[in-house]
Amino acid sequence: DVQLVESGGESVQAGGSLRLSCVAFGYTFSRYCMGWYRQAPGKERERVAAIPTIGRPTYYAASVAGRFIISQDNAKNTVYLQMNSLKAEDTAMYYCAAAVDCTQLWYTERGDYWGQGTQVTVS
Repeated sequence: DVQLVESGGESVQAGGSLRLSCVAFGYTFSRYCMGWYRQAPGKERERVAAIPTIGRPTYYAASVAGRFIISQDNAKNTVYLQMNSLKAEDTAMYYCAAAVDCTQLWYTERGDYWGQGTQVTVS
């Protein structure tokens, strides 16, 4: 079965850093674009970052550009989200997603697979 399992979310003070991880099981990781999305209480889900297959540029939402870094380790089937200079408005449930088509994933938020999420709280 395909699974995306996120981890690394926790409570942190404003200005701090966290690194989220998403491990993929059950498909050929390197063939998929990976993305991070978040949803705060009472708000719609929003895209955060995406990383296509190796050699192509990454995508960042304007609200996190310069503070967050997405990366992947194909050997570990894992995508990371390094979050620095965290703000209270970064508080949300963070989800990872995978799609064969990165344009589809980034511009329409239609992932082929989604994880269950990991909570990030910034105070």
